[in-house]
Amino acid sequence: MGARAVDRDRRRHPLGPPATVAAVKPGNATLSSYGTTIFEAMSALAREHGAVNLGQGFPDDRGPLAVREAAATYVIEGHNQYPPMMGLPALRQAVAAHDRRCYGLEVDWQTEVLVTSGATEALLDCFLGLLEAGDEVVLLEPAYDTYAPVIRRLGAVPRSVRLVPPSWALPHEELARAFSDRTKLLVLNSPMNPAGKVFSRGELEVLAGLVQRHDAIAVCDEVYEHLVFGGAEHVPLMTLPGMRERSLRIGSAGKTFSLTGWKVGYITGPAALLRPITKAHQFVTFTTPPNLQHAVALGLGFDAAYFAGLGAALARSRDRLAAGLASLEVPVLPCDGTYFLVLDVRSWLRAGEDDVAFCRRLVTEAGVALIPMSAFYAAEAPRHLVRACFCKEDATLDAALQRLHAWRQRG
Repeated sequence: MGARAVDRDRRRHPLGPPATVAAVKPGNATLSSYGTTIFEAMSALAREHGAVNLGQGFPDDRGPLAVREAAATYVIEGHNQYPPMMGLPALRQAVAAHDRRCYGLEVDWQTEVLVTSGATEALLDCFLGLLEAGDEVVLLEPAYDTYAPVIRRLGAVPRSVRLVPPSWALPHEELARAFSDRTKLLVLNSPMNPAGKVFSRGELEVLAGLVQRHDAIAVCDEVYEHLVFGGAEHVPLMTLPGMRERSLRIGSAGKTFSLTGWKVGYITGPAALLRPITKAHQFVTFTTPPNLQHAVALGLGFDAAYFAGLGAALARSRDRLAAGLASLEVPVLPCDGTYFLVLDVRSWLRAGEDDVAFCRRLVTEAGVALIPMSAFYAAEAPRHLVRACFCKEDATLDAALQRLHAWRQRG
């Protein structure tokens, strides 16, 4: 190579010419086997096509002004260095006071409350802190899509039990068969995403009995605890006889205050169970932004009217969307809590079309984004059910319904 050619090559590659790309070892097989979550995928598709997004579960509401102002003020005037690993004392005290006021639970805020960067981190910390390879975990399907991948990644084994639509009844015999001497955890999500089910006290007693009989632990995902409607009542499993010392209760400021981007969660549980979970937390995020913790502490001190009003406002939105869907002759399954309605769209499916293909087609043809329910099942999922999010302003719900009506009229 001549001198000029060498000089040109050096200008193009000042650090030297690129080496031949060699094969690298693959990433973790369990996590690599999963694609992008359906929620992110459908939201991206909705943005691409300018669709009304009733898929991902975030509200149009901006959240209480007082809470947002408290966070902003703390950023300017507060101490923005590392807060205590367990969380700001003010927030841990507020969680304990909230649990006492709402459920009659007596909680030691110093040893029995942990603040996390969202409920998803809380779940991860629980799984990391409690599970060993080979442990079994009972899940109730349809199940939030975070549970099974993390459990499998840790070498534990999910044992799924399917609730029976349209009432989402608990199949007692199948549930009993899922428990064994190898069962370490039950994961209970009530109020339940995506089914909108609020478990009755009788159902909770059945679950509590199985957990105690098999010396297991209950990880209770209760992020929608205040988002219940009508005659439904949220009863924490922790409040049942014999469950105080074997239950962990996960709450979320994102759901309670319509601030899903803040990612502030909290775990309440007995000190002995919380200790290994705290060790996991210190290696995952260690802390959570102090300004957000300060603001959430303020919010948890709101009076009872605030928390009661959350369900009433959402029930109105649920009924608005359900009425519009009824006019389209789409069956809607019962919903007593959360942000979500489940629709039976079998009359809208083309021959051979599943729920995923239908949801993608709906975005491009109708300009409305929903979520296929098969995303909440490990295998052999129902293919005629989809989830719609109703925690939206009237204008958003009405726009979605207008688009669906226009789409149906076009045939």
